[in-house]
Amino acid sequence: MSNEIEPSSSSSPKQQFLHVRREPFEYGLLPIPKLIFSDGIVTLTDLKHKLLLKAAAASSNRINAADISEILQISIDNAHIVLETLASILPFDSDPIVNANPNEIDSVGVNVYDLILFLYIQSYKRLLPRTHKDSAVVSDVWPSTSAFDGCLSAMSPLQLVRSNSRRFVPSQVDEEMHQLSYLQKHFANILSLLADSVEGNENDDEAMVLSLDRFEHLGFLIQFRENGSEGIPLSQAAPFFANSDPEMPAAPVPAAQVHDWILQNILAALEHSGEKVSSKETSPANATDQDVAMADASGSPSKGSNGARNINFVEAVSKTSVVKQPSDLKGSSIKVLNCHDSVIYILAPLQYATVYGCSDATVILGAIGKAVRVEHCERVQVITAAKRICIANCRECVFFLGVNQRPVFLGDNHKLQVAPYNTFYPQLGMHMTQAGIDANINKWDEHLVLGMVDPHDSLSHPAGVSDVQADSAVCLDPDHYTNFLIPNWFGDVPHEATKHNPFPLPEVYMTSQQKNYQSAEEIKQALRNLRLEDNKKRELSNALHLYFKDWLYASGNIRQLYCLQGD
Repeated sequence: MSNEIEPSSSSSPKQQFLHVRREPFEYGLLPIPKLIFSDGIVTLTDLKHKLLLKAAAASSNRINAADISEILQISIDNAHIVLETLASILPFDSDPIVNANPNEIDSVGVNVYDLILFLYIQSYKRLLPRTHKDSAVVSDVWPSTSAFDGCLSAMSPLQLVRSNSRRFVPSQVDEEMHQLSYLQKHFANILSLLADSVEGNENDDEAMVLSLDRFEHLGFLIQFRENGSEGIPLSQAAPFFANSDPEMPAAPVPAAQVHDWILQNILAALEHSGEKVSSKETSPANATDQDVAMADASGSPSKGSNGARNINFVEAVSKTSVVKQPSDLKGSSIKVLNCHDSVIYILAPLQYATVYGCSDATVILGAIGKAVRVEHCERVQVITAAKRICIANCRECVFFLGVNQRPVFLGDNHKLQVAPYNTFYPQLGMHMTQAGIDANINKWDEHLVLGMVDPHDSLSHPAGVSDVQADSAVCLDPDHYTNFLIPNWFGDVPHEATKHNPFPLPEVYMTSQQKNYQSAEEIKQALRNLRLEDNKKRELSNALHLYFKDWLYASGNIRQLYCLQGD
């Protein structure tokens, strides 16, 4: 049931609908076995008490990496990844970990209740659009099941793009409906982890109550929007906290009452989503689109109202260049999906970015302040300045990174290379400042591999845990490191323009770059000094052009010339 808000005499009735926050499910799942509990709240309840005792000893409700490592029995590296992941997916701008300097995240720590909700959803895994019972079919999947999506396809990204079909990729509505169903099933457990028992009734589930402070932690998982607005505070959406006096602590509410209200809103959201899916399926104009209208190369934000609002899409681009500047984008997220043999320039400050199912492409992501996810890509170059990046199920890709946190590799990766950031454009420095990225910190080569891989049993677990360690990445040979030139798409250059790569290069890459530059200058000088007859000059010129053309195609740099063709 949606909640009707009393309209004024001059306004139309407003409806508020519950939505699942995508970020914890899309960017917050970690394939660390000890973080995934199959016994519901039994283990988590015990862990909550231990975490609270540890936090109370420090006179706070916050916990740091050392405490997480000790209580959850995971490595200190994995505990740091937990904190960094939480910092990137929490919605509370007032929480100190959200705005902490990358080197201060551990000292700030995370609220115990946010950590508990994070741990609970680690058991989440998506439903498959269809099942595969034949082991030979499963073993032939490339790459193996996604660590996030659980979406099986017998096609490589190249084949997927050529099929010109999105049937293997769950739509935004499909994803949110599954997430809503997951919360519907588990919300009683989630509330029990947040609730307190009334004194004298510790063993009575009916006596559990929820304070305003604990209730607001649910904002980690859900949000409310009113007639398509950006959102309203969770406490204002709830009838039992909406008119609380800020100077008077709100009285705790029975957890059962909160549970009933949440379930009513989940059912309304599921019904609302189902109506939109039905209208898409029955509309001939939208018969091939499972979700919302997405322009192939426009990158315009989705107009859907169910979990897809304010996401920008660049989808199914082939053999062309796409350039997006801040004025072309709305919202804080972008998804680059199923693009082939193209160059995608996203020259803007955003919070989240996903690159999915692309092949033989170059993707430049200007400044991403929260998290980048690259998944199911083949022979793709990704250039990004970002807080953090997660790479899953990719093959023969190269990542040129300026990242403040350790890159995380998940799943079935093969022949990946990493290298320092290698480009710039005039507004990059300003965009990095807006996104909160520190150019003095670059952990491009400190990658961390999580999870194990079993292509025959990857459906049983979101990480595909087995006895085979997932592949890592190797550092790009410095002799193959080159700068990537971004044309000046912006016209006027700002007063304080970025005029070079803002991330300092490691000495070995700087030395190689200088050597290559010197060699090129020597070759140019030698050509100038040649004394040749006109016919020999023409032969030399033709040979150079031929070799240059071969190099353009062999290196993939021919894609950078697509922009000269126009749209």
